[in-house]
Amino acid sequence: MPFDVRDFPGAPPGDWEARPASRRLIAGWLFTLAGMVLVMIALGGLTRLTGSGLSIMEWAPLMGTVPPLSNAEWQRLYRLYEEIPQYALINQGFGLDGFKHIFWLEWTHRLWGRLIGAAVLLPLLWFWHRGQINRRLAAGLFGLFLLGGLQGAVGWFMVASGFAPDSTAVAPGRLTIHLVLALLLYGAIIWTGLSVLRPHPAKAPALLRRLTLAATLLVFLTIIAGGFVAGLHAGLDYNTFPLMDGHLVPAGYADLHPFPRNLTENIATAQFDHRLLATLSVLAIGSVLAFGFPVPGLRSRLCLVGTAVALQYGLGVATLIWAVPLPLASAHQVGATLLLTALLVLLHALRPVRRT
Repeated sequence: MPFDVRDFPGAPPGDWEARPASRRLIAGWLFTLAGMVLVMIALGGLTRLTGSGLSIMEWAPLMGTVPPLSNAEWQRLYRLYEEIPQYALINQGFGLDGFKHIFWLEWTHRLWGRLIGAAVLLPLLWFWHRGQINRRLAAGLFGLFLLGGLQGAVGWFMVASGFAPDSTAVAPGRLTIHLVLALLLYGAIIWTGLSVLRPHPAKAPALLRRLTLAATLLVFLTIIAGGFVAGLHAGLDYNTFPLMDGHLVPAGYADLHPFPRNLTENIATAQFDHRLLATLSVLAIGSVLAFGFPVPGLRSRLCLVGTAVALQYGLGVATLIWAVPLPLASAHQVGATLLLTALLVLLHALRPVRRT
C-alpha cells in the first residue's frame, strides 16, 4: 500500500517538508495500532495454547462486550460449554471456576479486537474531519478497518469448527487463515505508517531489494506452516533437533493420500515443512545481511533483522525440544511477528523510487 507526498492534502513536494509534525502524529497513531494488533496476536496464541478459544459459544459483536454480571448468566454460559466435545473429552467436571479461568482469556481477546476497531475508526474520522489526510489515504485506512471486521468474522468461523462432534480444538486450516489475516492487517498498518513517516524512498541496489523480498516471503510462508503445526499440535511430537525420530526426513512424511493432504493434516509433514522453511529463511536472511552491510545507511536495520532471526530460530528450537511450554511457545509466536516487522522495515527502506 504505497503512499507518497501527494496522498496528503495541501502538501505538494515543495511544502511537505514543512509539515513533519503532521506526519509524525499520523505515523504514531498507526504504529500504536500495529502494537495493539501485535498484542492481539499474542492473546490469540495464548487462547490456543490454553484451550480457551472455545469457552464462548456465542458470537455477539455488540452485546459480547459486556461480561457476565450475574451468577445466573455464568451458569447459562457454563451449561452451553458443557454441551461441546471439548468439555466432555478434556475438561469434564472442572467446575464453574475452571470455566471462568478459560472464559476470561477468550473474552479479553475478543474485547481487545473491538478496542482495535474503535482505535482505527475514531481517529480516522477525526483526521479526515480536520483535513489531515486526503481521500485516497482515508480510503486505504478505512479498508484496513473493514479488514479488521472481516478478521472478527473469520475468528468466529474458526471457533465454530471446534464445536463439531469429537472435536476438542479448532480446525488447523481455519486457525491458519485467521493468523494469516492478522499478519496481513499488521503488515499493512506497519507499511502505511512507514510510508507516512518517510514518504521519499532512497536509492538502493535492486539485487538487495529482491533478496529482502524473497526472505520476507519465506518468513511469511514459515509462519503459515507454523499455523498448521499449532493447529495439529505437531510440536508435541519429534522433540529432537535437527533430526526427527533419527531421520532428516521423517518416515511418515507422505503417509496420507492424495499427497496434498499431508501438507495440512500430517503431523510429521507439517513439522518438517516448518523446520525446512525456517532454515531456508535463515539462509535467505544471511544473504541479505552479506549483501546489505556494505550499503550505506542500512546497518541498523540489518542488525535488527539479524538479531530477530537469531532469537526466533533459537526460540523455535527451544520450544520444540522442551515440548511447547507456554512461555516459550507464546514468545515464539510473538518473535515471528517481530521478525516479520524487522524485514518490513528493511524492505520499506529499499522500495524503488516512485516515478512521476
